[in-house]
Amino acid sequence: MNFSSSVALKYQIYNSLFLNLPFQGIQATGTHLALFGQHCAENLQAGQTPVEIIESFWDDYYEKLEPEKRFDVLFQFIQYAERQVVLFDAIEESAFPQTHQLDGPGSVKHLLSRLDTPKLREKLLEKLSTYSVRLVLTAHPTQFYPGKVLGIINDLSKAIEIGKIEDIQLFLMQLGKTGFVNREKPTPLDEAISLGWFLENVFYNSLGNSVFELIKGLEREPHDFPFPQLLSLGFWPGGDRDGNPNVLAQTTLDVAAKLREGILRCYYRDSRDLKRRLTFRGVEEWITKIDQKIYATLYDPEAQTYSSCQELIADLLAAREILVSEHNGLFLDKLDLFILKVRIFGFFFASLDIRQDSRKHGEVWQIILKNLEANLPIFSLEQFNAWSEDQKIQFLLTNRMPVDENDFSDPFVKETLRSFRAVGQIQKQNGRQGCHRYIISNCGSALNVVEVLALAKLCFSSQIVENQEVPLDIVPLFETIDDLAEAHESMRKLYTIPQYAEHLRQRGQIQTIMLGYSDGSKDGGYLRSNWSIYRAKEALTKVSREFGVSVIFFDGRGGPPGRGGGNNASFYAALGTEIENREIHVTIQGQTISSTYGTESAAKFNIEKLFTAGLDNSLFKSRDGELSKKEKSLLDDLAEAAYQKYLDLKNDPDFVPYLEKMTPLKWYGETNIASRPTARNKTGGFKFADLRAIPFVGSWALMKQNVPGYFGVGAAIETLEKSGRGKEVKNLYRESLFFRTLLENSMQSLSKSNFEVTRYLEKHPDFGDFWKILNEEFERSNREILKISSQKSLLATNPTSGESIQLREEIVLPLIVIQQFALQKMQLEENFESEVYHKLVLRAMFGIINAARNSA
Repeated sequence: MNFSSSVALKYQIYNSLFLNLPFQGIQATGTHLALFGQHCAENLQAGQTPVEIIESFWDDYYEKLEPEKRFDVLFQFIQYAERQVVLFDAIEESAFPQTHQLDGPGSVKHLLSRLDTPKLREKLLEKLSTYSVRLVLTAHPTQFYPGKVLGIINDLSKAIEIGKIEDIQLFLMQLGKTGFVNREKPTPLDEAISLGWFLENVFYNSLGNSVFELIKGLEREPHDFPFPQLLSLGFWPGGDRDGNPNVLAQTTLDVAAKLREGILRCYYRDSRDLKRRLTFRGVEEWITKIDQKIYATLYDPEAQTYSSCQELIADLLAAREILVSEHNGLFLDKLDLFILKVRIFGFFFASLDIRQDSRKHGEVWQIILKNLEANLPIFSLEQFNAWSEDQKIQFLLTNRMPVDENDFSDPFVKETLRSFRAVGQIQKQNGRQGCHRYIISNCGSALNVVEVLALAKLCFSSQIVENQEVPLDIVPLFETIDDLAEAHESMRKLYTIPQYAEHLRQRGQIQTIMLGYSDGSKDGGYLRSNWSIYRAKEALTKVSREFGVSVIFFDGRGGPPGRGGGNNASFYAALGTEIENREIHVTIQGQTISSTYGTESAAKFNIEKLFTAGLDNSLFKSRDGELSKKEKSLLDDLAEAAYQKYLDLKNDPDFVPYLEKMTPLKWYGETNIASRPTARNKTGGFKFADLRAIPFVGSWALMKQNVPGYFGVGAAIETLEKSGRGKEVKNLYRESLFFRTLLENSMQSLSKSNFEVTRYLEKHPDFGDFWKILNEEFERSNREILKISSQKSLLATNPTSGESIQLREEIVLPLIVIQQFALQKMQLEENFESEVYHKLVLRAMFGIINAARNSA
């Protein structure tokens, strides 16, 4: 079934239900909104400004309405349109099995069908011994739907799937009465609980079922398959401290407890199901015992409980033995699937990561060493600060000063020390995998990593003896273009430090390195950041192999292409042998969690695509996965040309003022969608360096300019064409999956752009020339990408995505015009504090962002 019949037609049918809902004035609002949408489209093409469009519409349809009431009409349009977006989301989710080949290329089933020789099967089993995928859920502020609306979408999509009109109408009524705006910011614990719904209702089954299907397809037994955690989960809410002062050590402990409760609830649900089926002598007694002990572990700690998942697995295996030997293995698959899930998720559900900015660790050490100086006169903090990096590293790793949080008055130092100790408490309660990674954002040197290892050694000193393993993987996060270029040298220095080398030996010679797409794009532009990360991975792989270290790359990808999003699976399929692909670790953020993994079918489909993409080059050698020396040189030149174009833009004196004065950036924090502030530094004025990547990218998306997703691409291609290398670029697109994926993801950003709505800025006295620069590169990138891809229109090779984007943009065009109307009015009237304009900008954000699915 194609997109038009499975989604577009259904939307037209069910959209008409809104008009008949028993709400005052809804029919008039819906009818006028349709006319307004047509009015916007026609008059934007005619060159009218948002102010002219809205004021002429008021004159045509609301001539006798007093001014205050006219604004009420705009707010009613916003509320109506954002609920239309919800309906569209629900219809797309319900049609997912019809619009996607669930068992097609990229699925586990398709992978198994390609294993047509025993040698290939053995090759896959060998690869699986060191390969896995970890999806890491973050609470980054990109989810504009509140949890209650996500719940309605879930229920509405199920009603649409079975075509139950009464329920559809009922859920649309509920939607009409449900608010889209949070009155208060959520706490980190609120965020964790919200994402817990996806863990329990989507990922628990989709991950378990995919791994089970693979193991059974390989004719192995799930209950004793040696590598059960082929798919696993990570979790950042409650652990991510970077720029979020609301995350405390107690928060981390509370979230870990919630994760443990969540997985035990899932196990109890499954044990109840088993109890209904395994009603056979000998087995029934074991299942009853298991059911009671899981319940007690959850709700009655005074009764007989499970202290570890190993105890639960032992009981399940005892039941299995009787089921096989005495009852012919009846319902064995149900029991084996349960055993496999316990082996995957343990008592931790998702590994809770700790993250903090490197500069914060430096501040903590300054206070600790100042305290040391006061108690040890022979030590001088001033001398320490004058030492070389090597001297500082040796001092931090060899000094064994006792550290007690009670010795410090600084609350941040206390919290930092408590955070390290919380890791040990979580590991004791949830198991070692419950919390075993510490991520250092803004990492720029070996010293940044050593500062964390030294703190860990001091904080764990009461739990471990000298030279015993520090039970923590320390993960540097390289983000800026300069840090990415020097990352391999930082790691080389680390690998040569005896104490760090010993730490790695105790951790199995495995080093996880995180690479940040979001801040990389903000720093160096779309093409440069993606290619810099590719080059960094090559260099990091080489230096790690040189020292006998297996590197795991953890990609900090966001939702939109400007933050590393888009078709991620193709990127992993495009990695050659010079980049380690032992495991795939990738962040799944906010909006992307619900839009890409919101249902079991969608989650299973997208997880399996990611999983099989990382296996492709190991099993089936493909030209797509390798870049020749000449092709890499070509990409170097393209990236450099794009970088220079982006630097010219970023260094333009109007760049930051344009973001501050002309976009909705300043209001991002008022959306109350996350516990984390929108900037790292709240003082000292508006600074580019302090901007978070999410509001930065999101603001460009709201302006329908999407600069981070393509800016510089067109200029780079044009530069090489002018130097006579246009044919080489075209061949690169045809031959390289990596480059093809880069440009096709960029097409998404271009498809969601609409410079007509901001064309009024072309004549702005301060920012007219800057707007022209943006528009020229948009048109150039559009033109050049179509030329080298030989496509007649953007996303022509992915019509489902193209049609979805087009329909979504039509639905929210009225909101886009309303928001630009308010922004334009503020400029014209120099009334930036106007409550009504302010509120229009803020309220329109939700529908615009939600419609784009991955715009922030």
